[in-house]
Amino acid sequence: MTDLKIGVIGIPGKWSTEVLADALEQRTSFRAVIGMADVALNLETRTLRAGNRNLCDLDGLVIKKISEEYSPATLDRLEMLRVAESAGVRIFSRTSAILGLVNRLSCTVTLSSAGIPMPATCVTENEAEALAAVERYGSAVCKPLFSTKARGMTLLDAAAGTPALKEGIAAFKADNPVMYLQQKVNLSGRDLGMVFLGGRYLGTYARVAQTDSWNTTIHHGGKYEPFDADKDLIDLARRAQAPFGLDFTTVDIGLTDTGPIVFEVSAFGGFRGALEGASIDAAGLYADHIIAKVRG
Repeated sequence: MTDLKIGVIGIPGKWSTEVLADALEQRTSFRAVIGMADVALNLETRTLRAGNRNLCDLDGLVIKKISEEYSPATLDRLEMLRVAESAGVRIFSRTSAILGLVNRLSCTVTLSSAGIPMPATCVTENEAEALAAVERYGSAVCKPLFSTKARGMTLLDAAAGTPALKEGIAAFKADNPVMYLQQKVNLSGRDLGMVFLGGRYLGTYARVAQTDSWNTTIHHGGKYEPFDADKDLIDLARRAQAPFGLDFTTVDIGLTDTGPIVFEVSAFGGFRGALEGASIDAAGLYADHIIAKVRG
């Protein structure tokens, strides 16, 4: 045991939040699960309070989940945590690192600038440009800039014809003024989650579709399975996560007929996929990593 006080920013009651809090409590005897909806920032006193606890007095905070669903408000919550960070509280991962990932476009631009292979992507506010992109791709996935587990994503197929495409694009734009369209690729019902801790590769799991859904997420009925990644695939995932400097992450990769592509780098990483698909106790390993960093 140590005398460290390390809190978990997450969703109280959710498995991944609680299992990380359990792992930290086992190692430090301290437990604090903090939902950001209950946090108040006072810039006069430079305090960040959750109930009677000033988060600026803790030794560390680990962000397992910043909000149930991503939105621009998620960025505001991260900005609030910067106050604790500036007070000397160690944050895992750093707020600046997570800020570059919560917005899908920010993540995509960073990956593209690093030369990481990705699906063809068009970002536009112009409906005619969006239509041309779908027709060029043949089939496109329209993705909200702030979302997780494929929520809010729409599939558009050029075979539906121009009138139907225009209607679909207009409907998507109604909730997403900046439209992010990505070419749908053939994944044969499977994609990969490649797990990294402090930049060190831990293992890989596959998400395998169990229905005729076009995506493989567990939210849409997929399941986790083991996967043995080769050196080239591991090197690709390592290069993809490197620019972000995260303490823990999962790199989402698809295997296509023309080679592997990267969909995104996760701001927080997946514990359940690591455990059920790759037998990795991510929560325990992450807790050990955090404690070692805080103790310096």
